[in-house]
Amino acid sequence: MNWISRVRNSLPFLPKRETPGDLWVKCPRCQEMLFAQEYEENLRVCPRCEHHGRLSADQRLAQLLDEGFDLLKQPDVREDPLKFRDSKKYTDRLKAARAANPHKDAFSVGSGEIDGQPAVVGVQDFHFMGGSMGMAVGTAFCAGAERALKRKCAYIVVTAAGGARMQEGILSLMQMPKATVMTRRLKEAGLPYIVVLTDPTTGGVTASYAMLGDIQLAEPDALIGFAGQRVIQDTIRESLPEGFQRAEYLHKHGMVDRVVHRKDLRRELATLLDYLQGAKAA
Repeated sequence: MNWISRVRNSLPFLPKRETPGDLWVKCPRCQEMLFAQEYEENLRVCPRCEHHGRLSADQRLAQLLDEGFDLLKQPDVREDPLKFRDSKKYTDRLKAARAANPHKDAFSVGSGEIDGQPAVVGVQDFHFMGGSMGMAVGTAFCAGAERALKRKCAYIVVTAAGGARMQEGILSLMQMPKATVMTRRLKEAGLPYIVVLTDPTTGGVTASYAMLGDIQLAEPDALIGFAGQRVIQDTIRESLPEGFQRAEYLHKHGMVDRVVHRKDLRRELATLLDYLQGAKAA
């Protein structure tokens, strides 16, 4: 035995400390390592490059609504009506998504107040099967609109989706006109319908309720569009301008009213509700 081994074996070395694996996160844009707690406290916005990370439905509702809001029960719908299967059964995909998320599907609705102003907030969660729009999402969206009609208050929807849910075929596309009818009912009742577009908002969601708001807000650099950029380029056979389908580009061309930083979003919505709904609720 050499002298290094003898010294090492004779000294009372302390056991190696274990470091939690989730202590640091890497920013998807600038690739900087961020202290996880700081990242969460900053509403999942990178303090270095201002990249807006994705929030869960619960995080979004907690950020926007005053404490004590009600979470609407997610509606029950018929699951896997087409008996769909690709590389996996659709039922297995649903089970996996529910095991990794606290809610039954991708759309959650909270009913409460924003700075004292009554509001119903619907949130699409990209973490649940890419926020895809199926029957459960369409029904939950309509349930949120019904609650806003009942309370005679604004309906705010925060979108984040890859589009319609392919496993439900034509039934997922039927959610587009269904949701559109509900936005029309809100308009006829004189109630504000406000949309907050977050990264990404694409496909059938963009082609329906995501672009029908009385006021359209967006988070910085959010990807917003219907078809993918490559599909568009191959179709029109032209190069697209820099920043195409990003929030700032859409704002410049009149499709988005304002691009709002996440830290300012709650205050922005409270101001809009104050203008649109008058005095605060008692």
